[in-house]
Amino acid sequence: MMTQRKRKFLGVLLILGSIVAWLAIGTTIYLEWFQGMAWFVLIVFFAVVGMGWIYPAMAIIRWMAKDDVPRA
Repeated sequence: MMTQRKRKFLGVLLILGSIVAWLAIGTTIYLEWFQGMAWFVLIVFFAVVGMGWIYPAMAIIRWMAKDDVPRA
Protein backbone atom coordinates (compact mmCIF):
# COMPACT_ATOMS: atom_id res chain seq x y z
CA MET A 1 0.00 0.00 0.00
CA MET A 2 1.34 3.38 -0.98
CA THR A 3 0.73 6.25 1.41
CA GLN A 4 -0.19 9.71 0.23
CA ARG A 5 3.23 10.98 1.25
CA LYS A 6 4.95 8.40 -1.00
CA ARG A 7 2.51 9.15 -3.84
CA LYS A 8 3.34 12.85 -3.60
CA PHE A 9 7.07 12.20 -3.77
CA LEU A 10 6.69 9.85 -6.72
CA GLY A 11 4.18 12.21 -8.33
CA VAL A 12 6.62 15.13 -8.27
CA LEU A 13 9.21 12.97 -10.02
CA LEU A 14 6.63 11.79 -12.56
CA ILE A 15 5.49 15.35 -13.28
CA LEU A 16 9.06 16.54 -13.80
CA GLY A 17 9.78 13.55 -16.03
CA SER A 18 6.63 14.10 -18.07
CA ILE A 19 7.50 17.78 -18.59
CA VAL A 20 10.97 16.84 -19.82
CA ALA A 21 9.51 14.19 -22.14
CA TRP A 22 6.87 16.62 -23.43
CA LEU A 23 9.60 19.20 -24.06
CA ALA A 24 11.66 16.69 -26.04
CA ILE A 25 8.63 15.60 -28.09
CA GLY A 26 7.55 19.19 -28.80
CA THR A 27 11.06 20.22 -29.81
CA THR A 28 11.40 17.23 -32.12
CA ILE A 29 8.06 17.92 -33.78
CA TYR A 30 8.98 21.59 -34.23
CA LEU A 31 12.36 20.81 -35.74
CA GLU A 32 10.98 18.14 -38.09
CA TRP A 33 7.77 19.76 -39.35
CA PHE A 34 7.23 23.34 -38.18
CA GLN A 35 10.59 25.05 -38.51
CA GLY A 36 10.36 27.98 -40.92
CA MET A 37 6.55 28.08 -41.04
CA ALA A 38 4.50 31.26 -40.93
CA TRP A 39 4.29 33.07 -37.61
CA PHE A 40 0.54 32.46 -37.17
CA VAL A 41 1.05 28.69 -37.57
CA LEU A 42 3.86 28.78 -35.01
CA ILE A 43 1.72 30.70 -32.52
CA VAL A 44 -0.93 27.97 -32.65
CA PHE A 45 1.69 25.21 -32.47
CA PHE A 46 3.47 26.69 -29.47
CA ALA A 47 0.17 27.42 -27.69
CA VAL A 48 -0.89 23.79 -28.07
CA VAL A 49 2.51 22.39 -27.10
CA GLY A 50 2.87 24.89 -24.25
CA MET A 51 -0.44 23.84 -22.71
CA GLY A 52 -0.25 20.13 -23.54
CA TRP A 53 1.81 19.12 -20.52
CA ILE A 54 -1.06 20.09 -18.24
CA TYR A 55 -3.21 17.04 -19.07
CA PRO A 56 -0.74 14.37 -17.92
CA ALA A 57 0.12 16.54 -14.90
CA MET A 58 -3.56 16.78 -13.92
CA ALA A 59 -3.89 13.01 -13.95
CA ILE A 60 -0.78 12.62 -11.81
CA ILE A 61 -1.95 15.30 -9.36
CA ARG A 62 -5.36 13.61 -9.08
CA TRP A 63 -3.58 10.32 -8.26
CA MET A 64 -1.33 12.05 -5.73
CA ALA A 65 -4.27 13.65 -3.91
CA LYS A 66 -6.15 10.42 -3.23
CA ASP A 67 -6.76 9.80 0.44
CA ASP A 68 -5.11 6.90 2.17
CA VAL A 69 -7.35 3.88 2.56
CA PRO A 70 -7.61 3.00 6.24
CA ARG A 71 -6.64 -0.55 7.10
CA ALA A 72 -9.45 -2.64 8.50
